[in-house]
Amino acid sequence: MGRLRRRLFENTVSGIDSPDARYDMAYKRVKRIKGFYIHLLVYVLVNAFILISIFNRSMIGDEVFWQWQTWNTVFFWGIGLMAHGLSVFGRNIFFGPDWEENKIKEFMDKDKDNKWE
Repeated sequence: MGRLRRRLFENTVSGIDSPDARYDMAYKRVKRIKGFYIHLLVYVLVNAFILISIFNRSMIGDEVFWQWQTWNTVFFWGIGLMAHGLSVFGRNIFFGPDWEENKIKEFMDKDKDNKWE
């Protein structure tokens, strides 16, 4: 989560004291995550169907499989799916805010175990 979004979230959360309001916020977040995973599932299924059908037609000789028209749905829908994922999970999907600190601690623990003392 970016600094601005985190600050907005912390200001919003600090102003919320009732458990019902916190539950509503968590519920909305879970719904957004669920919506993304449904979008991902539909993306995989529909594109698999399209690619398999085009591949079967190319084996018969009607179409060529390795054309741009075959892959443009996968490409452009993939861009939309990536934007949806970024809107749900934020920019720090893989590298969270504490990632560097956790890695430093992990390497220090490994080095500590490997020393001959």
